[in-house]
Amino acid sequence: MSELQDIASGAVKLALKLGATDAECTISEGEEFSAGVRMREVETLKQAGSRGAGIRVLIGRHTGSSHTSDLTREGIENMVRAALGVARITTEDPFAGLPEDSDFGKLAIDLQLYDDAIARLEPDWKMGEALQAEEAALSADPRIQNSEGASFDSYLGTQVFANSRGFAGSYRTSSCALSVAPVAKSNGSMERDYWHSASRRAAGIDSPAEVGRRAAARALRRLNPRKVATQKAPVIFEPRTARALLGELCDAVNGGAIYRDASFLAGKLGERIGSDALTIVDDATMPGLFGSSPFDDEGVITRRNVIVERGVLKSYLLNTYCARKLGLKTTGSASRGLAGNAGVGPGNFFIQPGAVNEADMIGGVRDGLYVTELIGASANTVTGDYSSGAAGLWIENGELAYPVSEITIAGNLQQMLMDVQQAGSNLEFRHSIESPAILIGEMTISGR
Repeated sequence: MSELQDIASGAVKLALKLGATDAECTISEGEEFSAGVRMREVETLKQAGSRGAGIRVLIGRHTGSSHTSDLTREGIENMVRAALGVARITTEDPFAGLPEDSDFGKLAIDLQLYDDAIARLEPDWKMGEALQAEEAALSADPRIQNSEGASFDSYLGTQVFANSRGFAGSYRTSSCALSVAPVAKSNGSMERDYWHSASRRAAGIDSPAEVGRRAAARALRRLNPRKVATQKAPVIFEPRTARALLGELCDAVNGGAIYRDASFLAGKLGERIGSDALTIVDDATMPGLFGSSPFDDEGVITRRNVIVERGVLKSYLLNTYCARKLGLKTTGSASRGLAGNAGVGPGNFFIQPGAVNEADMIGGVRDGLYVTELIGASANTVTGDYSSGAAGLWIENGELAYPVSEITIAGNLQQMLMDVQQAGSNLEFRHSIESPAILIGEMTISGR
């Protein structure tokens, strides 16, 4: 990493020498591997590496940026000169600039973001994991008659950052994931589903047998679905679909949407926007998770941010620019690729789990929908209007009774947040946005 750190620091120094008043440089290096199999045969193998740098320069309050995959001395100089050229022709922005000096920093704790064991995994072993996961699904039940495939994916990365205020930092990351998507057939019905396991540690993912078994069970329970009548009823989102729903809310608290007045949550800090059962946290300091990092993409130290506390909106997600536009402080939520300026992104964004397990949550519903898949979801973050095609299982007298499909669920995010009656205890982290199962008291379900 020292070579990359030297390149980043050198780019910043060169920018200052050529006329910038401030500058920051980020460098990303990664190596990815993917093995894809289908019907017991290896179909795809991919191994690729990437390196790149991005720079943002300021001349007063004029900003310019550029990026390159050429990390030679000449490539870096061309990148810096290009960014300065952009800055000289852009409009002055009074809110532009690097973070305040007091905001810079990095967590001192080991976030356990890198596992060298992943680097030592052999390609044959990775292919074997995918083949075993698919075999476990195919052999789980005679009705599993086909497969859309299985894959094992891994990634090793390095992130380096430096700016003209004296801050420099770097960290390494790793991840691996195993997934399978079997197809079940019975009495003319054909259904697919999938399951996957992901971790930053090689030892953290589920066994191929477990991944295959769970994927098969999910596909089998969807066979011979029924249609339901149009009605209003309670809806339980399982963790996978609750996560997708939470992603819409993450967009609504994004500082970019807030300062543009393009969110139904704009201007509502300190107000009740959800039920007492709803607490949402964004925490980039949790060891071993996908949204964790010692500093954000502006060099600001990461932290735990309570976004919603027992239904009350406490914070937005903010980078430095959005915070200045709103007269607030950054939440350490800057996120950027190599190109362009920093945007806003979550750390580990999740609904705080409750005490009730999912079985008891289902047991408390007389008639309702348990959602296992969302199809073509549409959410308007300005108005809060929400609708999505869905599939799942119908609940009768507190039990999962039969599969349902070809339905649409609809509501308004503002009302849905107020109608969250329970958050389950089954929170697991496989992505940077996660949720336990949640029960919403009433939504419109359009069926036959």
